[in-house]
Amino acid sequence: MNFIRKPFGYEPVLSKDDLKKPVKKKKGPRANDWKNTLARIWRFVDEKRGLLILVLFMVVISSVLSLLGPFLIGHIVDEYILKGNFKGMAHILLMLIGVYIVLPVTYFLQNYWMIGIAQQTIYRLRTGLFSQLLQLPVSFFDKRQHGELMSHATNDIETVSSTLNSSFIQVFSSILTLSGTVIVMLYLSPLLTLLTMVIIPLMFTAMRFITRRTSKLFKEQQVALGELNGMIEETISGQRIVKAFSREEMVKKEFREKSEHLRRTGFWALTYSGYIPKVMNFLNNFSFAIVAGIGGLLAYHGFATVGTIVIFTEYARQFTRPLNELANQINTVLSAIAGAERVFRVMDETAEEDNGKIDERHQLRGEVEFRNVFFKYELSEEAQTLKDINFHVQPGQTAAFVGATGAGKTTIMQLVSRFYDVENGEVLFDGVNVQHLKRKTLREQMAFVLQEPYLFEATVYENIRYGRLDATDEEVIEAAKKANAHDFIMKLPNGYQTVLKSDGSEISQGQKQLLSIARALIADPVILLLDEATSSIDTVTEVKIQEALEILMRGRTSFVIAHRLNTIRNADVVFVMQEGVIIESGTEKELIQKEGIYANMLKQSETR
Repeated sequence: MNFIRKPFGYEPVLSKDDLKKPVKKKKGPRANDWKNTLARIWRFVDEKRGLLILVLFMVVISSVLSLLGPFLIGHIVDEYILKGNFKGMAHILLMLIGVYIVLPVTYFLQNYWMIGIAQQTIYRLRTGLFSQLLQLPVSFFDKRQHGELMSHATNDIETVSSTLNSSFIQVFSSILTLSGTVIVMLYLSPLLTLLTMVIIPLMFTAMRFITRRTSKLFKEQQVALGELNGMIEETISGQRIVKAFSREEMVKKEFREKSEHLRRTGFWALTYSGYIPKVMNFLNNFSFAIVAGIGGLLAYHGFATVGTIVIFTEYARQFTRPLNELANQINTVLSAIAGAERVFRVMDETAEEDNGKIDERHQLRGEVEFRNVFFKYELSEEAQTLKDINFHVQPGQTAAFVGATGAGKTTIMQLVSRFYDVENGEVLFDGVNVQHLKRKTLREQMAFVLQEPYLFEATVYENIRYGRLDATDEEVIEAAKKANAHDFIMKLPNGYQTVLKSDGSEISQGQKQLLSIARALIADPVILLLDEATSSIDTVTEVKIQEALEILMRGRTSFVIAHRLNTIRNADVVFVMQEGVIIESGTEKELIQKEGIYANMLKQSETR
């Protein structure tokens, strides 16, 4: 097995030798249980059971008609053409014409109804996945590439959709046609039927050989596609960093490696699956030759009629056609199962629980306390991010957190907002353990102003109104004025109706931050979380933002992560953190008088 380099290790690339190795059957994880996956897909389809019965009824009718056509042709040959009796043939011909008129109608109806069932099923599946994504904890997204998750919601579900649209009917129709063909063939000539069956062991052996290889290849292809999508999403999102560090060639190289991985898995998956129609056509012709040759001898010696041989040669082709269709659909079904498994794997993730006992209408006062809090992230196997954190913030107070990168400041914010839960200890709001409060109750009374403000591809009105959806236009404008954002908004091409891009590239970083503050203002929160809101802002814009923040923080409990110490001069309490521990706390004046870590930090910032 060969390997290609990844940023944090190596991953295998399947070679020809690997494809020859038998696939080991795995037990345990649901993602590898194709029976369970099919059962779960069926639960999504089951809602349209009545319409599905109609589809199956049309499939039965079309299968019967497809068998009836060759039978009537054989009957015409034996009873009318060979006997030279053309007078009574008209009604049989009319019946035959009727068969071939009704047959396409049944095909149309079953396809039309099945497309409706498939689209409704995919709608429910996609909606269920999206709903699940909204319910998953932040920790889940911290461990997943966003592009990979997008691949689940698009590529994987689309694969399931195309399979339901076409493969379901074809598989069922093929099974019915195959069963009916065998019954009629046995009725006409058991000997010729037995000769036709000779190809089944050959077909089974060939299909087993091919599908053992294609199944793992299609799964590998889906994984490779998700990884490639993840890299594309990361590269586009981080293009400025890529360009700033001149890493274009490195990214190109990594992209080529992932593309090569996808190309190779896709090449071999399609190559092996491409053998299926070739093998089936060969066996089809082989079966036809057997029936035509031996059937001709039987007719010559009077053991069978010419009409019977005509019927049999047609049924011999009709016998292998559904087998061929089944073989072709196996690859599509395997690919769909692989996609569905990945979707269900996300849907099986543990959702963020919101089982607080306190009424959703509970109004917070803004008192926050940490008692003996310990916490570490999943990826940190040994090191604790927070170690025995204790502090008490009164309603309306401003608490500032300072310290080096990695000291644990942002983790404090994560725990206050309950994006993560503590490992040991308690986080209390108004004396109540945060785990007794519903997350919705908690977050509806909070607002966030982050270092990197996020804007939606929507108007300025809609971006600000995101803080409170029922806010009027007048309230939006008033919030923008308080946030010092009104003047620059009015200079935009369409003012408040200007549609911003999701990355906010048409406005400056400071202007995006002012809109973020206006969004927080209109939410009218009890608790405010500011994560280095002025760290990447120029000095002039910082003055405007600081003025807006002072208005925003007035009368609210505020947690501030400070990058610039001059922004927290008015904080009621300052906590100095180092390696997950609070090493100093007090007002700024008290900390300066201690001449400790904070005093040194302040001196260093003033000398810059």
